[in-house]
Amino acid sequence: MIDWRGATLGAWRTLRGGPTVTYGLIAGCVLLFALSPVGGMNPAYGTGDTLLAAQGAYFRDWGVIPDDLTHLSTLRPEALLTPLTALFVHGSWLHLLGNMLFLYVFGAMAEERMGALEFGLFYLVCGYLALCGYALAHADSGQTLVGASGAISGVLGAFLLLFPRARVTSLFPFLFFLPLRFPAWVVLVFWFALQWLAARSAGAGPGVAYLAHVIGFALGFAYAWVRYGRKGGARAALPSKGGGG
Repeated sequence: MIDWRGATLGAWRTLRGGPTVTYGLIAGCVLLFALSPVGGMNPAYGTGDTLLAAQGAYFRDWGVIPDDLTHLSTLRPEALLTPLTALFVHGSWLHLLGNMLFLYVFGAMAEERMGALEFGLFYLVCGYLALCGYALAHADSGQTLVGASGAISGVLGAFLLLFPRARVTSLFPFLFFLPLRFPAWVVLVFWFALQWLAARSAGAGPGVAYLAHVIGFALGFAYAWVRYGRKGGARAALPSKGGGG
């Protein structure tokens, strides 16, 4: 017989004593997506052309449009908030789940090291600046930019300095998706190199905003370097909770 009461209490104690900001961000992003016209679970947005119109309006209202954000002559005050609101908007379930997996794997340990308040502010500031940096680089683009990947890239950058020896489970396509464990510095340096190469060849059109990843990662690493010094990873012998990279 399953002890549901004991399991529930155990889960509650874990949440209370664990990385609450990381878990809160994940829960918030999932809930907002499920309620949005993009999640496909809210019948209030209708179907067909009505649903498509609602999705377009949703992205325009809450996402970053570089052309709106970077031209002072036409800048609307509410546009300055979009690099923040865009962190909680995702384009598909795959987009959402991929970002949340990275946040879960790397965010928990980073939050435990930084503390909840510092980590929360760090996450929001890195994400905001990463999206602003992308907007400045593509100032004339009218494409909408959404997603938490700029902020999560900042978490990855900080993790590289704080926990370089932690081992994470990763899936690499060219290794037939075998789950293999590597030191965090190997996975994250490899990931950053891919983002850098992709950013150099990517344009301002639809697709992945690799430049926002590069900017976020660099900001996160720089912050951890300044805040914790070059020996920030001295206490980084802890294993990660597993997951993908």
